[in-house]
Amino acid sequence: MSDDIQQNNILEVFNNGYFENIQNIIVAGDEVPMVGLEEAPRYEIEVNYNHFGANPPPEMNPVEDYFAQSNENSGSPLLYNPPSPQNSPGSESSTNAKLDHMNRASDLLMAVSIGADLNKNKIIEQAVEAMEELFKLAIMGEPLWQHNGNGGMETLNGFQYLREFGSFDATMEQIMRMVEVGEPQCFLSYDCNCNFDQDVPSSFSKLNFEPLNIETSRETAFVEMNPMNIVQLLMDTKQWGTTFYSIVSRTTLLGVILENVDESFNGVLQVMSAEFHQCTPLIPARQSYFARYCKKHTNGTWGVVDVSLENLFPYPQVQFRRRPSGCVIQEVGNRGSKVTWIEHVEVDNKSLHPLFRPIGSSGFAFSAKRWIATINRHCQWLTTSMARTAPTTDGVLIPQEGRGSLLKLAEKMTKKFFNNINSCSENVWSGLPQNFAAQDVRLRYGNILKVPGKPSGNIVIFTTSIQIPVPMEVLFDFLRHERTRNRWDLLSNQRHVRELVYVSNGENPGNRVSIMQVNSSPNKIEILYLQESYTDETGSYIVYAPMDIMAMSKILNGGNPKFVSILPSGFSIMPDKAPGQGDGAVGSILTLEFQSVDRLSNKEYMPPSTLKIIDAILSTTVASIKDAMLFGIR
Repeated sequence: MSDDIQQNNILEVFNNGYFENIQNIIVAGDEVPMVGLEEAPRYEIEVNYNHFGANPPPEMNPVEDYFAQSNENSGSPLLYNPPSPQNSPGSESSTNAKLDHMNRASDLLMAVSIGADLNKNKIIEQAVEAMEELFKLAIMGEPLWQHNGNGGMETLNGFQYLREFGSFDATMEQIMRMVEVGEPQCFLSYDCNCNFDQDVPSSFSKLNFEPLNIETSRETAFVEMNPMNIVQLLMDTKQWGTTFYSIVSRTTLLGVILENVDESFNGVLQVMSAEFHQCTPLIPARQSYFARYCKKHTNGTWGVVDVSLENLFPYPQVQFRRRPSGCVIQEVGNRGSKVTWIEHVEVDNKSLHPLFRPIGSSGFAFSAKRWIATINRHCQWLTTSMARTAPTTDGVLIPQEGRGSLLKLAEKMTKKFFNNINSCSENVWSGLPQNFAAQDVRLRYGNILKVPGKPSGNIVIFTTSIQIPVPMEVLFDFLRHERTRNRWDLLSNQRHVRELVYVSNGENPGNRVSIMQVNSSPNKIEILYLQESYTDETGSYIVYAPMDIMAMSKILNGGNPKFVSILPSGFSIMPDKAPGQGDGAVGSILTLEFQSVDRLSNKEYMPPSTLKIIDAILSTTVASIKDAMLFGIR
C-alpha cells in the first residue's frame, strides 16, 4: 500500500506542480531578453554562487526514494542575487546564508574547545550566574519591567537593569546622570555595545564601539503540560527542534558539561548550537552557541536558562548573543504549569529588510510571547491528536486511524513549509532581476523530483513579502476559507471550492486541518488540497499542498503518511509592528511561498520562461489579494 500511496501522490505533485499548468492560466507576455538572474552587490546576499541549488531543505525523509538529494558542487554562472528594489541604504542584507560545511567545522571546533577543564569551569560559572539572573528577572516587577503601550510587550527598563545587574564604571555613571536630567537613553551591553536608534550625544561617539541592539521581553502564561514534560522537551535537543520548528533550525548538541544525577534533568548543563529564524528569507537567521542549564529549586520550581558562549571562545564577528534567557516553570494543579518566559538578546539588526524593520527592531519577531504561543500550540496539537473522532458540520466521520494519519501528514507538510522558507544557512536564496513586476522575490532550488517513466524535474521554491494595511485576522480568514479561495488561487479561479472534512485544533475555529476539493463542474474534481491553518497573536499561517484522490483516500483509512511525497505552499502573516508600538492601527505583512516542479531548469541555468512564470504567479496572486483586501472585492 505504501508504494501505491507514494506513486499516486507523486504523480499528482508532478502534474499539478508543473509550471506548464500555470502557463495555461497566465499569459506571460513578450520574451524577456536575458540569460539568467542579475548579479547583486556582494553585501546583498552572502552566498557562494557555486553552491546554488546544492543544499536541500534541512528535513528530508529517507523513505522518499523519489526525492534525490544533490550534493554536487557544480557551478552556476548564470544564477545571481539581485539588489532589493525596496532596500534603502544601510539595509544591505536580506539573507544571512553561510556555507553548511563552515558551520559544521565551527561546531566541531566548539565541541573540542569545551572539553578543556578550564573552559568547563568557565561555562559552569557562567551558567550558574545566568540561572540566578533568570530567577530574579522572573519574579521582579516594576520599575525593572515595563509595558510598552496598550497591549504591548513587557520589556526591560535598560537603566534599571544596569542598576540591578550591571557593573558601573565612570562612563556608565556619566550616562546615568545624563538620563536623570532627561537626555536621550542608550542601553549599553556588557561589552559597551549600544543601540544607536536614537540620537546620541557627541560624547558617546568617542567610545568607538560597534552597536548591537538589545531586545528584551517577558511573557507569563498557563501551559497544559506538567513541568517535567516541559523540561524534557527543552533539554532533549531533538524534541526541542521538533517542537519549535517554526523558530529554531540546525539544533546541535555539542557536549554535556554536567550530567544528571537523579534520573531527571536537574543540574544538567549542556552546550548547544542553533539558528533562530522567522518565516521569511528577508529576516536573517540568528546563529548562536550557548550553554543550556537546568535546575530544580527547593520549592519544586524548575528553571531552564540559555546563555551565549561567544565571549568565552574566539569569534571573529559576533552578530548575536543570548544573554540569560529561558523559562521558569511552576506546577499548577495536576495538569498544567505556570511558565514565565524571558528573552534577552543582543543582535545586529543592520541587515533587516525595511519591510520587517519595525517588527524586527522592536523585538516582537523573536519575543517571549512567540515562544509561549508555540509551546501552547504544541499542547493543543497533542490534545487534538489524542482526541476521539468527531463529525464535521456536514456529519462526515473520519476513522480514528485515518484521523491520526491525516494529522501526521499535515504536520509533515507544515514542518516542510517552515523549513523551506526560512533564512537558515542551509537555504541559499537568489532573486529575480529588477525588470520583473513582483518585488523582492527570493528563489532557490529544493530537491530533485524523480518519477518512474518521466524526466526528472527540479523543485523551485520562490517567495515574496508585502505589507497590507488590514488586521491579521481579516487577512487570515480570507486566505484560509473555502468561499474565498477562488479569489486568489490561480488553479481554483472561477471554480467551486468545498471543504470536505476538517479536524479542529483548539478553540479558534480557524485553527484546523482541512481537505479542500476544487471542482470545475459538479461531477469533476479538478484538485484536492490538504490544508492547515493556524493563528495566534504573534502570527498566522496557511499551508496547503495538492493531493492525489487515491493517496488521500488511503491516508483517511490509516495509510502511513511518511510514504507520501508532498510539496507545500502557503502564507505566513505577521503584524507590521509590535502591538502598542507607535500610532495607528496594526496592519499585516504577508509572505507568500510557492514551490513547483520545473523540467527546464537545472543548477546551472534557469530559462527566461521559468522566471517569467515565477514572476506572473507572484504578481498575479499579490494583486488578487490586494484587490480583495483594499477594495472590498471579497
